[in-house]
Amino acid sequence: MSATNSRCFPPIFLEKAKIHVHLTDSHYKSPVMEKCIFASKENRRTSHLTTRATKREEDCNLVQQKNRNQKDWIHFVGVGGCGISALALLAVKHGFEVSGSDLKWSSFMDGLQQAGVRLHVGHSTLNIESENGSKFPNAIVVSSAIGQDNVEILLAKSLGIPVYKRDSWLAKLTQNHKLIAVAGTHGKSTTASLLAYVLKAMGDDLTALVGAYVPQFPGGNTIWGDGPHFVLEADEYDGCFLELSPYIAVVTNVEWEHVDFFQDEEAVKTFFRRFLKRIRMGGHLIICGDNSGAYSLLDYTSEGTKLEYANGAMSVPSSDTYGYNIITYGISSTNEWHASSICPNSKGGSDYILCHRGEPLAEISLQIPGTHNVLNSIAVIATVMVLLQGQRQVHELINSLKSHLPDFIGLSRRFETIGKIHGCQIYDDYAHHPTEVYCVLQAARQRFPSKRVVVVFQPHTYSRLAAFKDDFAAALSYADHVVITEVYSVREAGPWNVCGKDLTTFIVGSTSEYIPALDDVVEKLALEICKDLFRETIILTLGAGDINTVGPKLLHELQKRLNSKTHSFNVKLVAISATIDDDDDDDDDGIEHFCGDSFFPLFTLLISREGDVSCLNWNTIIDFFDRDGPTKSYRSALLCSPVVSVWDCIVRKMRYSYIPEWV
Repeated sequence: MSATNSRCFPPIFLEKAKIHVHLTDSHYKSPVMEKCIFASKENRRTSHLTTRATKREEDCNLVQQKNRNQKDWIHFVGVGGCGISALALLAVKHGFEVSGSDLKWSSFMDGLQQAGVRLHVGHSTLNIESENGSKFPNAIVVSSAIGQDNVEILLAKSLGIPVYKRDSWLAKLTQNHKLIAVAGTHGKSTTASLLAYVLKAMGDDLTALVGAYVPQFPGGNTIWGDGPHFVLEADEYDGCFLELSPYIAVVTNVEWEHVDFFQDEEAVKTFFRRFLKRIRMGGHLIICGDNSGAYSLLDYTSEGTKLEYANGAMSVPSSDTYGYNIITYGISSTNEWHASSICPNSKGGSDYILCHRGEPLAEISLQIPGTHNVLNSIAVIATVMVLLQGQRQVHELINSLKSHLPDFIGLSRRFETIGKIHGCQIYDDYAHHPTEVYCVLQAARQRFPSKRVVVVFQPHTYSRLAAFKDDFAAALSYADHVVITEVYSVREAGPWNVCGKDLTTFIVGSTSEYIPALDDVVEKLALEICKDLFRETIILTLGAGDINTVGPKLLHELQKRLNSKTHSFNVKLVAISATIDDDDDDDDDGIEHFCGDSFFPLFTLLISREGDVSCLNWNTIIDFFDRDGPTKSYRSALLCSPVVSVWDCIVRKMRYSYIPEWV
């Protein structure tokens, strides 16, 4: 019932009219006359009440008819967050009128605004009033990050408007679907996104909600469909996943995290065990057997017995024990689904052999980097095989998975490419836990084994930094140089006896420095990079706060400084042509591949006003000179090409033929 409808009630049952007649001795009336008077007044009273009731009923019907032509209104408090914004967008797709508020604007609100959501920056009672205060939302949905003293929540409760926390709303939203809930301390966003992407590519008309921006999702962080399947990233924070009833639950790993909510790792496990009890009878649990925290959830059965290992394979409790089936996955061959022969590929990701119970099934290729993403992909494979079993043949499912998994490009803020300029490549990642930082750095080392890795890390919350300071230091030591910024603190009050500067003193094996302000970080990095612009360097900005602004600002600053520096040069472009000396045993195979024995311009010199000489990479020059010589536009492009020292080139191997010159 809408807020307006709640003000209209059905006609009240008419009570018998009570007519009081005051008689005096001087005006005594006969009993017959008295009865007539009673009857007359009662009729008039009844007629009047009936008329009023009829009018009220007609007015109420008009309002109801009007409201049937109006959309129900749902208001989201904390709508700028990734999870709540996805719920708001899904509500729009379901035909609701949607509004939302948050303390500040976020990138997720851009998509909501385009979808027609009425958005407010800041919280106010006016945000949930419409038509001069005569209309209010039918329901309020609240982010876990919003306190119960929020003015919008208080007003809604005073008016009797239903207020749902995110977990309750998700439970209502998914109750009629076959829910696949992807949970875990780390990796749930990527796993849920990859699962939804693959199912969609395989023709499944599913609905999906994840807590990150996915470039390949039509709704950014949502997919909406009419089929029975619902893929959901299930968050453990604040017990958000405890009202769900999944048909399939995926648990990627379990560690101590959200230290402001969970006292220790055992408290986290307690919530996950409660989550597993929510799996529907006859459902499935897909769990990472390599992760000790996840697998410890099954360390005891209802009879209290421990899990055993037989012939190198894990003994998994039967469905009779829990009421659902258990499937394990991992790298280890003791798991039902596992990977072998993992190796880096040319796309920057990983290739591996997919195995089921020790038997190799297929070669899988990914373009998302890191062993952790190999694990995420195996979780997806195991889930698809369970979900679609009986609908397709096993070999058909495996072939479809093999075809679609390589096409997934990943999520925003998950090893996301920001840009490249000469020898410097900039990436951004959401990593804000020691395990996540370690995984990102391992992925960087896998993709760029010989390049210098510089990390800019913004600690997220004082409580997390205090709890994991030693673990952060150990993970960050895998970088060549580390910059620590001031702590990005949310949901925390009061002084803390820890700061970002303290972390730098614990990092061993890498150089480190403390630069509190992000703008100062950009300035310092730009200055250092410009000193050796063509040194192969990887910049990683890590954290869950506003550290993601550093990468784009740094790229812009480097471009600005490079353009300024280039324009200050009096530059001559000199093309040096050469032929390959076939008598030289040290000929470069790469050059011979491109040039053969033909006469071909090979590389170009940059001669500055001061007389400094540098040489453009010869591969780039071949691309340009293959178009009948450098035109004006090519010359402009050459100035932005990678530059190396002329003495590092292979001039000594060449016989110079001619040296044309362009100014």
